[in-house]
Amino acid sequence: MITQKKYELHKAYILKNKEITPGTFLLSFKRTFNFSPGQVMALTTKENIPARLYSIASGNSDETIDILYDVKNEGELTPRLSILEKDDMILFSSPFGKFIDNNEPSYWISTGTGIAPFISMIKSGLIKNKKLIHGARNQYFFYFEDFLKSKLGSNYIPCCSQCEDNRFFKGRLTEYLKQKENLSINEKFYLCGSAEMIVDVRDILIDKGVPFNNIISEIYF
Repeated sequence: MITQKKYELHKAYILKNKEITPGTFLLSFKRTFNFSPGQVMALTTKENIPARLYSIASGNSDETIDILYDVKNEGELTPRLSILEKDDMILFSSPFGKFIDNNEPSYWISTGTGIAPFISMIKSGLIKNKKLIHGARNQYFFYFEDFLKSKLGSNYIPCCSQCEDNRFFKGRLTEYLKQKENLSINEKFYLCGSAEMIVDVRDILIDKGVPFNNIISEIYF
């Protein structure tokens, strides 16, 4: 996510910055504040480099704050983030945002690193009556697949547009939604991913009778 807004920034020191799949990293630093699962924070390496917004990918009682990010080779921040090592300093804002679920049944729909807020929700104990539809181009982009299956079981539906493995739905998540007949239209739908995905999914859901107010989205750039 990109932001040009100025935030009050605080210092932290990296505990881990691991490449979990080619071009995708999980960065961790000590948690010194409270947050609600689904919230975001601004992050940068220096005050003169514009901050970007990232969803927190850790549980709200974990000892660390985890940030999942893709390296954008043409970007100003993520190439710098990717070379940071343990004990290097970063700058972060206080968490904020309203992409917050509750204990009622709901659908979670994500692509790419848009899985981050749902990881946070699950690690914070928000599991019951949740169904997660996760889309990716190939198997390498199903971050935390084993963890998600262990927590959600059959309510975790990975949709892969370029996979032949039968553990995935073959096709984009939009195709899965089009084919799904017993969609609970009165539940809330939480969407996190690219703007294109969110627009396409929103149109499908509305065509199926889901009220617009039941669709909550968080766009990743």
